[in-house]
Amino acid sequence: MSIPVAPADLQQALTDFDSGYLLTTASSRVKVVTVDPEADTEGRLRIAGPGRGTLANLAQNPDTTVVFPPRERHGYTLLVDGTAQVDGEDVVVTATAAVLHRPAAHAR
Repeated sequence: MSIPVAPADLQQALTDFDSGYLLTTASSRVKVVTVDPEADTEGRLRIAGPGRGTLANLAQNPDTTVVFPPRERHGYTLLVDGTAQVDGEDVVVTATAAVLHRPAAHAR
């Protein structure tokens, strides 16, 4: 079960979530780091200082996903796909798609 989230609505959607996970890759391994992004009204997520490994991955492959797990059991997960740009030590992810997702079995 998925509910689309418009990129412009990410700022509001993030109020229902805590920390997320930034996923990047430049090889066969996925790098995952915990992040606390700030969203703007344009559908961008600013991530402060995710680390050198993440910045190196993004230099090779700007496609990324940010995952926000639910606060409660069987709640929705927020999945944000986007393209990232390195800005000094920070990263700015421009969302290309976002959904609230949970398996249908968790809705019972």
